[in-house]
Amino acid sequence: MTQGAAIALRVRGLRKTYRDVVAVDHLDLEVQAGECFGLLGPNGAGKTTTIEVCEGLVEPDAGEVELLGRRWGAHSRELRERLGIQLQETQLADKLTVEETLALFRSFYRSGLGVEGVIALVQLGEKRSARVGQLSGGQKQRLAMGCALVGDPELLFLDEPTTGLDPQARRQLWDLIENLKAGGRTIVLTTHYMDEAERLCDRVAIMDHGRIIALDTPRALIASLGVEHMVEFATGEGGPVDVQALSQLEGVRSVRAENGFYQLQVERLHQAMPALLGELERRGLPLTELRTHSATLEDVFVSLTGRHLRDE
Repeated sequence: MTQGAAIALRVRGLRKTYRDVVAVDHLDLEVQAGECFGLLGPNGAGKTTTIEVCEGLVEPDAGEVELLGRRWGAHSRELRERLGIQLQETQLADKLTVEETLALFRSFYRSGLGVEGVIALVQLGEKRSARVGQLSGGQKQRLAMGCALVGDPELLFLDEPTTGLDPQARRQLWDLIENLKAGGRTIVLTTHYMDEAERLCDRVAIMDHGRIIALDTPRALIASLGVEHMVEFATGEGGPVDVQALSQLEGVRSVRAENGFYQLQVERLHQAMPALLGELERRGLPLTELRTHSATLEDVFVSLTGRHLRDE
């Protein structure tokens, strides 16, 4: 974080439980003004509960939340004027048109953006007269984003903004978020898509069981693995592979076996691949599946927890 930068969101000791379930467990967090900050983790990690508390929708059991130098309760009306919120699921009236929906939300604010400008911003010009019930999933998400933007917010909360969208709709929404970030808005988004976090976020907090287990830029978190590539393979009916032997192959840093697959963290792919293929050939083990990819935030999560982001 840049020294002396303004803090748009500060969370201290946040805790929230639902009966016997601890959703958020003494969480500390700071978001710098003007950055896109991501909360990344599997379903049930506490991401949505965290931002619902920050949005003033849920009362915490303990802890403090400060937004734009203000707090809920003492400055609730002011904060509602300065925040934009897109919920994980936004229920809009199917019978209203796009233009009518945005005009309705604009009426909630004393000042803000014009409806025409928002329609252009979220690229719904051709659908301005279409009823909400006639829109595609991606168009509804862009309309929900427009509803969050009509008050011209300084701080924007986006909860799983692209869940359930097809690839094209996801990329359209990514472009919109990047434009908003370029305009200087502070954005806090939750996601369980690692590619989304890597593309959009300046910094990412990885959450698990209500706690932050890692926080840095996506590049720095990936670099913390100390490897550039991951190799995954399976040998089918060929029998188990000696994990110890794999770990001693040239260019291999660590090995993990799970559900018949073997995952190698690799420092030097050009050395590790020939060594792996040679080892399997020597042992007479048939290679049935083989995948390689550059290290990602998913691999960081697996390294920290032993689980995949979507295991839950």
